[in-house]
Amino acid sequence: MNKDRVAGATKEAVGGIKEKAGKALGDTEMEVEGKAKKVEGKVQNAAGKVEDKVRDAADRAEDAARRADKGRW
Repeated sequence: MNKDRVAGATKEAVGGIKEKAGKALGDTEMEVEGKAKKVEGKVQNAAGKVEDKVRDAADRAEDAARRADKGRW
């Protein structure tokens, strides 16, 4: 898990709280801001997941290359 996933999850949580508070208080602006923050968090979290998958794939490729290299000697 990388910093984007953590930050994204945090923004999702904060956005959800803000959205619910806005609904409870009848504050439409706060509710919309909360929804926007949740979406921002989801996007950041998704970007972090992609980054993790790319890093994992690169690590696997590097490991495979090392194993193949050892087999030649």
